[in-house]
Amino acid sequence: MIGEISLYGVYVPRLLVVTLLALACNRLLSATFARFGLYRLVWHPALFDFALFVILLGGFVFLTPGLF
Repeated sequence: MIGEISLYGVYVPRLLVVTLLALACNRLLSATFARFGLYRLVWHPALFDFALFVILLGGFVFLTPGLF
Protein backbone atom coordinates (compact mmCIF):
# COMPACT_ATOMS: atom_id res chain seq x y z
CA MET A 1 0.00 0.00 0.00
CA ILE A 2 1.15 3.51 -0.68
CA GLY A 3 0.49 5.08 2.72
CA GLU A 4 2.26 2.52 4.88
CA ILE A 5 5.82 1.51 5.74
CA SER A 6 6.72 -1.99 6.85
CA LEU A 7 8.94 -1.99 9.95
CA TYR A 8 9.91 -5.56 10.82
CA GLY A 9 6.57 -6.84 9.53
CA VAL A 10 4.47 -4.18 11.24
CA TYR A 11 2.76 -1.72 8.93
CA VAL A 12 3.05 1.86 10.17
CA PRO A 13 1.36 4.86 8.52
CA ARG A 14 3.86 7.15 6.84
CA LEU A 15 2.25 10.16 8.48
CA LEU A 16 3.18 8.69 11.87
CA VAL A 17 6.82 8.43 10.81
CA VAL A 18 6.82 12.02 9.54
CA THR A 19 5.10 13.17 12.74
CA LEU A 20 7.77 11.51 14.89
CA LEU A 21 10.46 13.17 12.77
CA ALA A 22 8.79 16.57 13.23
CA LEU A 23 8.46 15.94 16.97
CA ALA A 24 12.15 15.10 17.27
CA CYS A 25 13.12 18.25 15.37
CA ASN A 26 10.72 20.27 17.51
CA ARG A 27 12.31 18.97 20.72
CA LEU A 28 15.77 19.76 19.40
CA LEU A 29 14.80 23.30 18.42
CA SER A 30 12.98 23.83 21.71
CA ALA A 31 16.06 22.80 23.69
CA THR A 32 18.19 25.11 21.55
CA PHE A 33 15.82 28.04 22.10
CA ALA A 34 15.80 27.39 25.86
CA ARG A 35 19.59 27.13 26.00
CA PHE A 36 20.11 30.47 24.27
CA GLY A 37 17.26 32.19 26.15
CA LEU A 38 15.14 32.90 23.10
CA TYR A 39 11.94 32.07 24.97
CA ARG A 40 12.23 35.47 26.66
CA LEU A 41 11.10 36.98 23.34
CA VAL A 42 8.06 34.71 23.05
CA TRP A 43 4.70 35.59 24.62
CA HIS A 44 3.48 32.03 25.21
CA PRO A 45 6.16 29.30 24.90
CA ALA A 46 3.67 26.41 24.73
CA LEU A 47 1.77 27.98 21.83
CA PHE A 48 5.07 28.79 20.15
CA ASP A 49 6.18 25.16 20.45
CA PHE A 50 2.88 23.91 19.06
CA ALA A 51 3.02 26.34 16.13
CA LEU A 52 6.61 25.31 15.44
CA PHE A 53 5.54 21.65 15.43
CA VAL A 54 2.71 22.35 12.98
CA ILE A 55 5.07 24.29 10.70
CA LEU A 56 7.66 21.50 10.80
CA LEU A 57 5.05 18.82 10.15
CA GLY A 58 3.60 20.77 7.24
CA GLY A 59 7.06 21.34 5.82
CA PHE A 60 8.01 17.68 6.02
CA VAL A 61 4.73 16.62 4.42
CA PHE A 62 5.23 19.23 1.68
CA LEU A 63 8.77 17.98 1.01
CA THR A 64 7.56 14.39 0.60
CA PRO A 65 4.65 14.83 -1.87
CA GLY A 66 4.78 11.31 -3.33
CA LEU A 67 4.33 9.64 0.04
CA PHE A 68 0.81 10.84 0.84
